[in-house]
Amino acid sequence: MKIGIVNASSRLDPARAESVQAWFASHVTDGSVSVVFHPASFGKHGHFGGDDASRAAAFVEFANDPRLDAVWFARGGYGACRIAEAVLPRLTGVARKKRYLGYSDAGSLLAGLYRAGFPHVAHGPMASDSVRHDETAWRAVNWLVSGDPTSLEPSLADDPRPAVAFNLSILDALVGTYLEPDLTDHVLMLEDVSEPLYRIDRMMFHLTAQPSIRRVAGIRMGRVSAVVENDPDFGMTAEEIARYWCARSGIPYLGTADIGHDGGNKIVPFGPR
Repeated sequence: MKIGIVNASSRLDPARAESVQAWFASHVTDGSVSVVFHPASFGKHGHFGGDDASRAAAFVEFANDPRLDAVWFARGGYGACRIAEAVLPRLTGVARKKRYLGYSDAGSLLAGLYRAGFPHVAHGPMASDSVRHDETAWRAVNWLVSGDPTSLEPSLADDPRPAVAFNLSILDALVGTYLEPDLTDHVLMLEDVSEPLYRIDRMMFHLTAQPSIRRVAGIRMGRVSAVVENDPDFGMTAEEIARYWCARSGIPYLGTADIGHDGGNKIVPFGPR
């Protein structure tokens, strides 16, 4: 199997790509799985890993390439939303058959793919952060290769309803746009990083106030890590904030989710399983 890695967001350190290649060389010694980075992944254009046109072209090229079996996002940051509108109309039937894996900023493209009916889209570790922990890397690779159920977020085993997972900041920005998928009757899992809790509260207010989000089956709250301190202390945890806004909006709160910006980030395939 051959996995193509593309960068749709912020600049990618070439040393991180070398670490990914080295991990595969040392852990997948039979050559059954290999990865290839698109050359444009190392572009530089201000904040971004290349200008919008080059990032979009790279994604389309790898998605439509019949020699590649899956597309793995290299890293997050910011920038995927800037290329999504240009990317989606250019994808072919070949692209529709592939698995797509990433999270955080990649959620903008994952949302657009899911809205367009792509059947194998998932929130999970990205290439650049997966190799920090062997278990994380294997979890990602095994899902990309076969959809391995042991890689999945645990609550999915007991809940037959369709599910999705997003970074809260990303989904909050997507609602009302051409990228927002129909999440009616879905279990919605959320996570975030590097935000003060008042912003988590404000985003949960905005998100749960949307008529489209009020049609979800319920919300699970994943990990909110590297919280920026409030002064004074906000006085609620991220889970308490989620419970509060679910109660205010009438959305069932379903508990926690084993997802987040860390090595324990489990995989959540979008839609029914």
